[in-house]
Amino acid sequence: MFRKLKIELKSAQEIEKMKVAGKVVGEILEKLSDIIRPGIKTKEIDVWTEKYIRSLNMIPAFLGVPGKLFPFPASACISVNDEVVHGIPSSRLLKLGDIVSVDVGVLYDGYYSDAARTYPVGDISKEAKKLLEVTEKSLENAIEQTLADKRLGDISWAVQKTAEENGFSIVRDYQGHGIGRNLHEDPPIPNFGEKGMGIKLSAGMVLAIEPMINMGGYKVKTLDNGWTVVTEDGSLSAHFENTIAITENGNEILTKV
Repeated sequence: MFRKLKIELKSAQEIEKMKVAGKVVGEILEKLSDIIRPGIKTKEIDVWTEKYIRSLNMIPAFLGVPGKLFPFPASACISVNDEVVHGIPSSRLLKLGDIVSVDVGVLYDGYYSDAARTYPVGDISKEAKKLLEVTEKSLENAIEQTLADKRLGDISWAVQKTAEENGFSIVRDYQGHGIGRNLHEDPPIPNFGEKGMGIKLSAGMVLAIEPMINMGGYKVKTLDNGWTVVTEDGSLSAHFENTIAITENGNEILTKV
């Protein structure tokens, strides 16, 4: 039996608050491209991220989020190589050739914004570079479908088509989501689906669209810490995300500078 969705449409004023939070997320992700390098600890990236957020009197959205075993202990999810999402920052040193996904959320005046990027650590393999390019392109293609009177399945289809026509697979156990007064709201947004299917999109919806794409198979598993999700076959995974507002005039990416 299907659960009835509870989708909260946002006013222009609410979207403006989310845009303020989103701009900070975008600034962080842009600045990290210069900070991430071989030899840096993932915990150092997290510490810098939290300091940046708090310096603007905002709140890290992920810190303390409840989990199966313990609350999430950091301000950024930092996932390396075969880690898909929810990687816990640590003393792990990034190495030349790694790829690292950083997912950041910010709470401002009661509203959330959320985004992620996957970065190369120095020079990376051609295959890894293609994975990053295709994952980012899948997000761009999905955003093009994020318009009033389109269907939710159009977003999912765009991600899946872009990934699979390039020989990659879609993570099926995790998905995008609505966002606003809560970090995760309806509707859930799978990264696979059929064009023209699902609920109709409408102005006032704000969606966090986040392709998670694997170089190998689509299956994933969660490590014993209860948080970190990795590919089951050990293949590389990439993650790109933006928060998008649907308006009467099209759409707007809230998590960009």
